[in-house]
Amino acid sequence: MAITETREVTIEATPDEILAVLYDLESLPTWSSAHQKVEVLERDDDGHPSKSRQTVKVVGVNDEQVLDYAVHPDGVSWSLVSSKQQRAQEGRYTLTPDGESTRVRFELTVDPLVPLPGFVIKRGAKGLMETATDGLRKQVLKTKKGG
Repeated sequence: MAITETREVTIEATPDEILAVLYDLESLPTWSSAHQKVEVLERDDDGHPSKSRQTVKVVGVNDEQVLDYAVHPDGVSWSLVSSKQQRAQEGRYTLTPDGESTRVRFELTVDPLVPLPGFVIKRGAKGLMETATDGLRKQVLKTKKGG
């Protein structure tokens, strides 16, 4: 059964500063505990990642997944190409400028292959959503400060 979660956060940065962090897939393991390893397989004409292979671990479940990325005028999205543990995955960051800051909306739908107990799914989803929003915010602010 597919699970969909949505979360918003405001980041004191421009959309371009946030996108720079989102496009830097190779740095994901440094700020996302779920990501063990990330390899960019293909890039588009602008140098943005268009396909990646990621080794992830969420609530004790290891997975190797291949994702296709799409760049949008207001953010970035991805869809699952292959996985050992998921039927489907769709994710999207939508960035809306808000004065000196940016409102970031993160949406994620995951359809695991193996049925998991509800409490395990909730715990995993909570951790992923916190990393995808609060973790992203911390990384963007750290990058803005130059380190």
